[in-house]
Amino acid sequence: MKQDELQLEFVRQAEIVSAGVSTVKDLAEAFAHAARLTAQQGGKGLAAPDWGDDELASIQTACDQHGLELISQGLRERAGEFHTGLTWAQWGVADSGTIVVDSASEELRLASMLAETHVAVLPVGNIRADLFTLEQEIHATLSRAPGYLAFITGPSRTADIELVLTLGAHGPRHLQILLLEQSK
Repeated sequence: MKQDELQLEFVRQAEIVSAGVSTVKDLAEAFAHAARLTAQQGGKGLAAPDWGDDELASIQTACDQHGLELISQGLRERAGEFHTGLTWAQWGVADSGTIVVDSASEELRLASMLAETHVAVLPVGNIRADLFTLEQEIHATLSRAPGYLAFITGPSRTADIELVLTLGAHGPRHLQILLLEQSK
């Protein structure tokens, strides 16, 4: 499949599993989108661990415009203080709408699992047709200690209680994937 076909299929499958998908031209637009979404949902804090200094400065600017607190470290102690977790997604899987996040850092795991909303930035060039086409990348990532990958398909969901589907019971209630046109 061509990259534009992979992108279309990824979006279609991600939306089927209740993920929101938007396209952004650069990281500044992604950060502004994450801050705006957090404010619209009534959040007061945005967790953004493992971003570089320049990126954190840009995220801080976006947070300041919406009256949000940026939390970039110490997420375990501040778990109740952030509404949104902002992370990279290393890959996307077109046939299932899944994102793959290299979560070797505990801070990243906390941001993607404890937030009400998880916003993941995914470079469009990193969308693959299926898991088989990701085999080498997955193996390389897991061979580095500590290896920890999260495969995320839509927001958290369960139907444990009386078979009633509930979003957000064991993780984020919302997943917003930002397809980054500009490569990382």
